[in-house]
Amino acid sequence: MPIDLTYSPEVTALVERTREFVRTEVLPVEDGHHGDITAAGGDEMRKHLQAAAKAAGVFAPHAPIEYGGLGLGMSDRAPVFEEAGYSLFGPTALNIAAPDEGNVHMLAHVASAEQKQRFLAPLAAGDIRSAFAMTEPAPGAGSDPAALRTRAERVGGDWRINGRKWFITGADGADFLIVMARTSGEPGQRGGATMFLVPADTAGVRIGRHIGTLDKSMIGGHCEVDFEDVVVPDEAVLGAADRGYEYAQVRLGPARMTHVMRWLGAARRAHDVAVDHVAQREGFGGRIGDLGMVQKMVADNEIDIAATRALLLRACWELDAGEAASDSTSIAKTFAAEAIFRIVDRSVQMCGGLGVSEDLPLARLSREVRPFRIYDGPSEVHRWAIAKRRIGAAKRALAAGAR
Repeated sequence: MPIDLTYSPEVTALVERTREFVRTEVLPVEDGHHGDITAAGGDEMRKHLQAAAKAAGVFAPHAPIEYGGLGLGMSDRAPVFEEAGYSLFGPTALNIAAPDEGNVHMLAHVASAEQKQRFLAPLAAGDIRSAFAMTEPAPGAGSDPAALRTRAERVGGDWRINGRKWFITGADGADFLIVMARTSGEPGQRGGATMFLVPADTAGVRIGRHIGTLDKSMIGGHCEVDFEDVVVPDEAVLGAADRGYEYAQVRLGPARMTHVMRWLGAARRAHDVAVDHVAQREGFGGRIGDLGMVQKMVADNEIDIAATRALLLRACWELDAGEAASDSTSIAKTFAAEAIFRIVDRSVQMCGGLGVSEDLPLARLSREVRPFRIYDGPSEVHRWAIAKRRIGAAKRALAAGAR
């Protein structure tokens, strides 16, 4: 059976509309504020851009149709999200930025009908924002989620949550948080986690300082969040108790791939800027784009872009088929995070002094894409997981052969 890498006319048209919208409506805003979403106006600018995206027919391509979205599967999202990511503000404009995009995906798959009406519907519409509260200061959960220390205990028919989180993206201004808390077992043990839907105005929830980071394009910052005797009803449990890690996988694999899609768009912009520069910049008796060393960097960028797309589409195909896609998403995420940084870094190099200046977007793109090698799992953790699964399979095969 032949492999079809084409998209439907509807998706192709959406890609074109997204490209036009991002380049005419969104890029000028990003460039005018050097990629700093807070300087651009924060939530007010978000609302303005999202209204424009709705008018252009490109808003919420990932959200279920019954909640006002376009209902695209993972494979069809890839070219649309990539075009949105061509601007650092593009994902915010389309309501496909982290963490809201991943939370929409998980709520659509896990939430009850009542929870969907209360939380998913306004989130998909862009009426509110959300956060995903998982990461904790040491020795709590970080790259190792089993280290989870935030705890939720039964109090009558309610739950009482105590703990501290940090690096919680979008927490400042979020309407609600999806909070991962331990409901059984001890830190270091697998399992025993539960997700809770916690309105941000619940007594005991305190949004603390913004942790300064390299990236400036994610609205709501990366915050410290404290939960002190936060009481929520049983209806706040997302899914079922003690199954939080299982539900997290519903979110994590697809969210890693949508990160790849968005950042690939940013890398493409960096590459386009650099190629335009070397095609016209004169030096050493000709155009510097005719120099072999520069041509190697251009070619390596093209290779990294193509390879990232190929690995991404394979992982998306598996996810659309209902597979766990653990290996393919880890492979695609790890390769992409490193390749995207290489693409932007080479682009900076090709543009020389301009590359590190604010006259071009390359310096801010370099800052924005660097954290991707840490966000959604450091490259080293993904490599460890890939190797562990492969060696484990080999051990099981050897043991079976011995029998």
